Amino acid sequence: MIKEKREFSGELLHYRKDGSSFWNQLVVSPVFDDLGQLTHFISINTDVSERKRLDRVLHDNNLALQQATLVAEKASLAKSDFLSSMSHELRSPLNAILGFAQLLETGTPALTPAQQVKTEKIQRGGWSLLMLINDLLDLALIESGKLAMSLAPLSLARVLLECQSMIEPQAERHGIRVDFPQLTSQLVVTADPLRLQQVMINLLSNAIKYNRSNGTVNVSVDAVAAGVLRISVHDTGHGIPEEKLSQLFEPFNRLGQEGSTTEGTGIGLVVTRRLIELMGGKIGVQSTVGVGSVFWVELSLAQTLPAAPCHLTGSVGQPSVPVRSETTPCKVLYVEDNLVNMELVAQILATARPNLQLLRAENGTQGIDMARNHRPQVILMDLHLPGITGLEALKILRQDPATRHIPVLAISANAMPCDISKGLAAGFVRYLTKPFKIDELLAALDLALAPEGQCLAR
Repeated sequence: MIKEKREFSGELLHYRKDGSSFWNQLVVSPVFDDLGQLTHFISINTDVSERKRLDRVLHDNNLALQQATLVAEKASLAKSDFLSSMSHELRSPLNAILGFAQLLETGTPALTPAQQVKTEKIQRGGWSLLMLINDLLDLALIESGKLAMSLAPLSLARVLLECQSMIEPQAERHGIRVDFPQLTSQLVVTADPLRLQQVMINLLSNAIKYNRSNGTVNVSVDAVAAGVLRISVHDTGHGIPEEKLSQLFEPFNRLGQEGSTTEGTGIGLVVTRRLIELMGGKIGVQSTVGVGSVFWVELSLAQTLPAAPCHLTGSVGQPSVPVRSETTPCKVLYVEDNLVNMELVAQILATARPNLQLLRAENGTQGIDMARNHRPQVILMDLHLPGITGLEALKILRQDPATRHIPVLAISANAMPCDISKGLAAGFVRYLTKPFKIDELLAALDLALAPEGQCLAR
């Protein structure tokens, strides 16, 4: 210290005569004369006990916060795992219920009118249950901040056209007329296409469910500000009293409809509002008792519409599928450990695609062996398999030159958005979630089999 002509600083713990202690900050500075000779020291003592106490409290609080953060992260991960597991466990039996109900509806011999009614009720109840499951899972994902959004410019006309085709059967059952506007494809908004469709279906479904007999639902689109588009759903229902409007977006609040025959959980509008907000939009409602209600959402207009993506998205640089001779039977390999779901697909193919030969594997290892030995034209793959998972099986198939060209479609009850994104990124050409609609499965199969022209023969 003296040689370097610098001060000394340190904190020392001192004890008083009564045994109590205190922290002292000691600063000792050497003083030199003009010739550089040490003449004396200056010592400054400061009681820093309170600062040391506060430092200790801050340190303890930081440790507690870190511990709480770790606990919260573990709880969030456990919640995500639980939601994924619950989704899988609920969707698997629903797939069998709705799948076989669809087969009954379209099978031969034709159902009697009474049987047709019963089958329709099974399907309506099953799809309603699926909607409730989806709402609950979406709400949990939103609250945990794990709901992913893919915002992009999209044609509003196309979204509304898809919604129209989906909602018309429900409107017909209730005797409700639904009017949609005629829009040009140039009307482009920024949104997540699947989530915007979900929002509109929810609003349209509510407008039908809570309408009066022989009522109407009118959809309109208007520009309300520069760069802002409003989509409104008008109904001719009984209306909502003003004092209840503020409760509309509260979870599980059905505004006194709990004892009615109208299905619902009271969370659809909550999910709808949060989805719209995540897309940067707004939602609102006006209602007049005895006249009806208007639910509206506002979204930002986009400038241009991107080119339509290719639907069959196998891996980049994927080798072309070799052309097979007309005498070679077309084979479909289904890797699935649930025997009921396996039988469902077997019956679907036997009925709708009898020219296809179905190969069955009950686990990933067996599926890989059968793919190598039989070289099917397409593989249907469950993800939740005993032993290796469907994702691991896909990776092995892609690494093998003998099987890497075979298109693989995921058919899974793992329906969380992260599951779907992970599956598509891994290389599945399609990701179908259980319960699936038969026409969607057949369309995906036909698309995957397109290079095999003879496989598409009915």
